[in-house]
Amino acid sequence: MIAAGRIVRLAERDRTQLHFFLDGQTRTALAGDTVLTAMLASGHALRKSEFGPEWRAGFCLMGACQDCWVWQDEGPRMRACSALIAEGMRLRTTPPESWP
Repeated sequence: MIAAGRIVRLAERDRTQLHFFLDGQTRTALAGDTVLTAMLASGHALRKSEFGPEWRAGFCLMGACQDCWVWQDEGPRMRACSALIAEGMRLRTTPPESWP
């Protein structure tokens, strides 16, 4: 994991700040952010690659490639590039143990 964000906000910093949890740690985002934007702006990647130890940060960024799946603590997965972040959302970079 890296300390600084993988993306940097250049505008629209005055939107309402939201809090979400990523792998058990509290993170912040702005209202209207996608899950992908929230994760990358908070200094995290989406998940580890299936093919090596590298962290993934999305590929197409528009919902076509299936690279941005992340999991909710409750189990269902979602596309981070097209789902909007919500206050209190609990996300995981790895599937829960109950995942099929």
